[in-house]
Amino acid sequence: MDIKTVKIEKPEDVNFILGQSHFIKTIEDLHEAIVQTVPQMRFGIAFCESSGPALVRFSGNDDELVEIAKRNAVNISAGHSFVIFMRDGFPLNILNAVKNIPEVAGIYCATGNPAEIIVAETDQGCGILGVIDGVKPKGIETESDKLARHDFLRKIGYKL
Repeated sequence: MDIKTVKIEKPEDVNFILGQSHFIKTIEDLHEAIVQTVPQMRFGIAFCESSGPALVRFSGNDDELVEIAKRNAVNISAGHSFVIFMRDGFPLNILNAVKNIPEVAGIYCATGNPAEIIVAETDQGCGILGVIDGVKPKGIETESDKLARHDFLRKIGYKL
């Protein structure tokens, strides 16, 4: 078995969700869940089919994000994995809708941070072992850090 890291390639202003599913209709169900939950969100999705023709299936409403999704899916190449890249919304806006799709087996990460995917490859194929999301902590939150967090969440409209 070979173990490698795959760096997610994306613009800084783009967020993404990485997950695993189990059925060819995943790509259509993900698309529908996003547009029904956050209609203004711009997104691209790619899904690594794991049997039959074993294609990278894709969808979305933003050509740039669709291309980013396809490129990252090919780089990861893990069976039944999917990636959703988005603008004009955040993962938390669609995460529950994505998790509630019956064929979605799990979510590895939902982030805007730089990320690396740890992938194992055998003769059969590739699988995701885990995710390195962002950087390691630089210290413990202080009272001024708490105040800054509190103010930031209210500034962006996530808390009253």
